[in-house]
Amino acid sequence: MSSARSASAPLRVLPLDAPRAEAARALRVDPAQTAWAGEPAWNVERALADAGCEPMAVLLGEVVVGFYRLDPGASLVARQPLPEATLALRAFALDRDWQGLGLGRRAMAACCLDLSRRGRARLLGLNVHLANLAALRLYRGAGFVDSGELVWGGRAGPQSLLLRAIGPTADA
Repeated sequence: MSSARSASAPLRVLPLDAPRAEAARALRVDPAQTAWAGEPAWNVERALADAGCEPMAVLLGEVVVGFYRLDPGASLVARQPLPEATLALRAFALDRDWQGLGLGRRAMAACCLDLSRRGRARLLGLNVHLANLAALRLYRGAGFVDSGELVWGGRAGPQSLLLRAIGPTADA
Protein backbone atom coordinates (compact mmCIF):
# COMPACT_ATOMS: atom_id res chain seq x y z
CA MET A 1 0.00 0.00 0.00
CA SER A 2 1.27 3.45 -0.83
CA SER A 3 0.03 5.16 2.31
CA ALA A 4 2.55 8.01 2.25
CA ARG A 5 1.31 9.21 -1.15
CA SER A 6 -2.36 9.03 -0.15
CA ALA A 7 -2.13 10.50 3.36
CA SER A 8 -2.91 14.00 2.06
CA ALA A 9 -6.35 12.95 0.76
CA PRO A 10 -9.38 14.55 2.46
CA LEU A 11 -10.12 12.99 5.83
CA ARG A 12 -13.66 12.81 7.21
CA VAL A 13 -15.73 10.88 9.70
CA LEU A 14 -19.06 9.26 8.91
CA PRO A 15 -21.47 6.92 10.69
CA LEU A 16 -20.64 3.27 10.21
CA ASP A 17 -22.93 1.77 7.56
CA ALA A 18 -22.74 -1.84 6.35
CA PRO A 19 -19.93 -1.40 3.76
CA ARG A 20 -17.89 0.75 6.13
CA ALA A 21 -18.46 -1.75 8.95
CA GLU A 22 -16.98 -4.51 6.81
CA ALA A 23 -13.90 -2.39 6.16
CA ALA A 24 -13.65 -1.37 9.83
CA ARG A 25 -13.69 -5.03 10.92
CA ALA A 26 -10.60 -5.56 8.76
CA LEU A 27 -8.58 -2.80 10.43
CA ARG A 28 -5.36 -4.01 12.05
CA VAL A 29 -3.50 -2.52 14.99
CA ASP A 30 -0.15 -3.42 16.47
CA PRO A 31 -0.49 -6.23 19.02
CA ALA A 32 0.72 -3.92 21.82
CA GLN A 33 -2.21 -1.58 21.10
CA THR A 34 -4.84 -4.26 21.61
CA ALA A 35 -4.20 -4.17 25.37
CA TRP A 36 -5.41 -0.56 25.35
CA ALA A 37 -7.95 -0.35 22.53
CA GLY A 38 -8.90 -3.97 21.89
CA GLU A 39 -9.26 -5.65 18.51
CA PRO A 40 -11.03 -3.46 15.93
CA ALA A 41 -13.30 -6.28 14.70
CA TRP A 42 -14.47 -6.97 18.26
CA ASN A 43 -15.03 -3.26 18.93
CA VAL A 44 -17.01 -2.84 15.70
CA GLU A 45 -19.27 -5.77 16.58
CA ARG A 46 -19.87 -4.49 20.11
CA ALA A 47 -20.63 -0.99 18.84
CA LEU A 48 -23.06 -2.25 16.21
CA ALA A 49 -24.85 -4.34 18.83
CA ASP A 50 -25.22 -1.39 21.22
CA ALA A 51 -28.19 0.76 20.20
CA GLY A 52 -27.05 3.50 22.58
CA CYS A 53 -23.72 4.21 20.90
CA GLU A 54 -22.76 5.73 17.60
CA PRO A 55 -20.11 3.77 15.67
CA MET A 56 -18.05 5.99 13.36
CA ALA A 57 -15.64 5.39 10.48
CA VAL A 58 -12.57 7.49 9.73
CA LEU A 59 -12.19 7.80 5.97
CA LEU A 60 -9.20 9.01 4.02
CA GLY A 61 -10.69 9.74 0.65
CA GLU A 62 -12.96 6.71 0.31
CA VAL A 63 -10.76 4.32 2.31
CA VAL A 64 -11.73 3.37 5.86
CA VAL A 65 -8.54 3.90 7.85
CA GLY A 66 -9.98 4.05 11.36
CA PHE A 67 -12.88 3.53 13.70
CA TYR A 68 -14.24 4.90 16.98
CA ARG A 69 -17.44 4.87 18.94
CA LEU A 70 -19.28 7.64 20.72
CA ASP A 71 -21.24 6.75 23.82
CA PRO A 72 -23.68 8.99 25.68
CA GLY A 73 -22.96 9.56 29.32
CA ALA A 74 -19.53 10.28 30.63
CA SER A 75 -19.98 7.67 33.35
CA LEU A 76 -18.36 5.30 30.88
CA VAL A 77 -15.07 7.15 31.21
CA ALA A 78 -15.31 9.27 34.37
CA ARG A 79 -15.87 8.57 38.03
CA GLN A 80 -16.92 12.17 38.61
CA PRO A 81 -20.04 14.07 37.61
CA LEU A 82 -19.68 15.64 34.19
CA PRO A 83 -22.15 17.77 32.24
CA GLU A 84 -25.06 15.95 30.64
CA ALA A 85 -23.92 17.03 27.16
CA THR A 86 -20.77 14.89 27.44
CA LEU A 87 -19.96 12.01 25.12
CA ALA A 88 -17.43 9.27 25.71
CA LEU A 89 -14.97 8.54 22.90
CA ARG A 90 -14.05 4.87 22.96
CA ALA A 91 -12.20 2.26 20.90
CA PHE A 92 -10.40 4.79 18.68
CA ALA A 93 -8.03 2.99 16.34
CA LEU A 94 -6.25 3.70 13.09
CA ASP A 95 -5.07 0.85 10.92
CA ARG A 96 -1.37 0.21 11.52
CA ASP A 97 -0.56 0.93 7.85
CA TRP A 98 -1.87 4.47 8.35
CA GLN A 99 -0.24 5.30 11.67
CA GLY A 100 2.59 7.80 12.02
CA LEU A 101 1.31 10.03 9.20
CA GLY A 102 -0.53 12.63 11.28
CA LEU A 103 -3.93 11.09 10.60
CA GLY A 104 -4.77 10.58 14.28
CA ARG A 105 -4.78 14.30 14.98
CA ARG A 106 -6.72 14.96 11.76
CA ALA A 107 -9.25 12.30 12.78
CA MET A 108 -9.74 13.89 16.20
CA ALA A 109 -10.22 17.31 14.58
CA ALA A 110 -12.77 15.82 12.16
CA CYS A 111 -14.57 14.08 15.03
CA CYS A 112 -14.83 17.28 17.05
CA LEU A 113 -15.89 19.35 14.06
CA ASP A 114 -18.58 16.77 13.25
CA LEU A 115 -19.86 16.87 16.84
CA SER A 116 -19.85 20.66 16.84
CA ARG A 117 -21.77 20.90 13.56
CA ARG A 118 -24.39 18.46 14.77
CA GLY A 119 -24.66 20.04 18.22
CA ARG A 120 -24.09 16.53 19.50
CA ALA A 121 -22.02 17.35 22.59
CA ARG A 122 -20.34 20.13 24.52
CA LEU A 123 -17.65 17.94 26.04
CA LEU A 124 -15.84 14.82 24.85
CA GLY A 125 -14.15 12.51 27.34
CA LEU A 126 -11.85 9.53 26.98
CA ASN A 127 -9.52 7.37 29.02
CA VAL A 128 -5.89 6.78 28.08
CA HIS A 129 -3.60 4.29 29.76
CA LEU A 130 -0.71 6.06 31.49
CA ALA A 131 1.85 3.99 29.58
CA ASN A 132 0.31 4.73 26.18
CA LEU A 133 2.57 7.69 25.45
CA ALA A 134 1.73 7.88 21.73
CA ALA A 135 -2.00 8.16 22.50
CA LEU A 136 -1.40 10.74 25.21
CA ARG A 137 0.61 12.85 22.73
CA LEU A 138 -2.10 12.47 20.10
CA TYR A 139 -4.99 13.49 22.33
CA ARG A 140 -3.14 16.35 24.02
CA GLY A 141 -2.10 17.62 20.60
CA ALA A 142 -5.75 17.45 19.53
CA GLY A 143 -6.86 19.75 22.36
CA PHE A 144 -7.72 17.28 25.11
CA VAL A 145 -6.66 18.24 28.62
CA ASP A 146 -5.93 16.02 31.57
CA SER A 147 -8.73 16.25 34.13
CA GLY A 148 -6.43 15.13 36.93
CA GLU A 149 -8.60 12.07 37.52
CA LEU A 150 -7.09 8.61 37.36
CA VAL A 151 -9.48 5.85 36.45
CA TRP A 152 -8.42 2.56 38.02
CA GLY A 153 -9.39 -0.95 37.05
CA GLY A 154 -10.06 -2.63 33.80
CA ARG A 155 -7.68 -4.91 32.00
CA ALA A 156 -5.43 -2.05 30.86
CA GLY A 157 -4.65 -0.61 34.30
CA PRO A 158 -4.63 3.03 35.44
CA GLN A 159 -5.84 5.56 32.91
CA SER A 160 -6.02 9.34 32.72
CA LEU A 161 -9.37 10.97 32.04
CA LEU A 162 -8.89 13.49 29.23
CA LEU A 163 -11.54 16.04 28.27
CA ARG A 164 -12.04 18.33 25.29
CA ALA A 165 -14.56 21.12 24.88
CA ILE A 166 -16.68 20.97 21.73
CA GLY A 167 -18.25 23.98 20.12
CA PRO A 168 -17.67 27.08 18.06
CA THR A 169 -15.08 28.60 20.39
CA ALA A 170 -13.31 25.29 21.00
CA ASP A 171 -13.08 24.40 17.31
CA ALA A 172 -12.44 27.82 15.76
